[in-house]
Amino acid sequence: MRLIIVSVVAIGCIASTAVAQSPNELTADERKAGFASLFNGENLDGWKHSGNWVVNDGVIAREDRGGSLVYTAAKVPDDFELRFQWKVAPGSNSGIYYRPTQYEYQILDNKLHRDGQNPRTSAASLYFCVAPSVDATKPPGEWNTGRVVCKGTVIQHWLNGKKVVHIDYADPKWKSNVEMLKQRGGDLEARGANLNLQDHGDPVWYRNLRMRELSADDPIDMSPVTPAEISDDAREAERKKLQGIIERREAAEQNKN
Repeated sequence: MRLIIVSVVAIGCIASTAVAQSPNELTADERKAGFASLFNGENLDGWKHSGNWVVNDGVIAREDRGGSLVYTAAKVPDDFELRFQWKVAPGSNSGIYYRPTQYEYQILDNKLHRDGQNPRTSAASLYFCVAPSVDATKPPGEWNTGRVVCKGTVIQHWLNGKKVVHIDYADPKWKSNVEMLKQRGGDLEARGANLNLQDHGDPVWYRNLRMRELSADDPIDMSPVTPAEISDDAREAERKKLQGIIERREAAEQNKN
């Protein structure tokens, strides 16, 4: 009888663990907070792509070239909180675009990809605008937890439980960051996009995507975050890259005329 009791307890523990490991299900707290799941864990209903994204064992995987995976069931609210999990293969690059133009939460293997040499283009950065305060990534093949919070003119990026980006783009102290993104083609006033998971030609995986609209009464963490320092070499490479972007854009406009 004792063996039977132990077995039942063991089975119960296994069942409880299985329930706890269903990453695409909203928790009770998330439901109460108003989150909606963007991915059902089974298929890509509500998403648009060109056949290059698949679902395997409750995970969205990019398997071939063909473009971004776009959530078409609803637009991103003006003020929102987005939660998600992501992982990359060695050297992989992707990103999550959550507002029009160049609002990108960078997804990256910082160690092997060249973008990891500059904090301003590293994982969890507001790409080409604000560097994360620290490199809080886990190694390739391990799941990272990401979070984006936008309310008014405040933008926050979180990685593995740490707030690594906090910018109020209306604050004059961020003027140079805002101008850099503007030169790249970004407009921080833009709203009304579809969530977009970038196909950059590399293996990448996503799951546990959920979002909620923030009301005027919803509080957010307003503690400051200091971006990581950028080396002189990285700044020079950044300057050259930006100049190349501007020159190509100008050439394309001339060709149209």
